[in-house]
Amino acid sequence: MENREVCHCMGVSYSDIYNAVNNLSRLEDVLDTFKQIQEATSCSTGCGGCYNEVVGLISDIINGYADPPHHHHHD
Repeated sequence: MENREVCHCMGVSYSDIYNAVNNLSRLEDVLDTFKQIQEATSCSTGCGGCYNEVVGLISDIINGYADPPHHHHHD
């Protein structure tokens, strides 16, 4: 999956969300995870238009359906 901007208000990209989900120590409920991702990335705190997409991405990532983004940044 290509890296793309998911939350336009906050400029949060697919890889930002993917990495944030993978940085969490526990992945339980999708909406619980969403709140943590929201705090970590500020996604879906503007207009909220990306809410469904973000929740869908988190669900896919938790369930292992989402591909890692192509662009990897190593520290």
